[in-house]
Amino acid sequence: MSGKFEVFSDKAGKYRFRLKAGNGEIIAVSEAYNAKASALNGIDSVKKNAPGAVTDDLT
Repeated sequence: MSGKFEVFSDKAGKYRFRLKAGNGEIIAVSEAYNAKASALNGIDSVKKNAPGAVTDDLT
């Protein structure tokens, strides 16, 4: 099974998305958005920008 994004409402009624790995483990959670459309735009942004993202080790 491949990874997937899930959109959900948090306890405050805001929209968030999370990225789950193929084994079901949550590997990322978004900030809170007032509108579902904004959360969906956040998913699109991650999909667009992540493939070429570099790792910046700040340790």
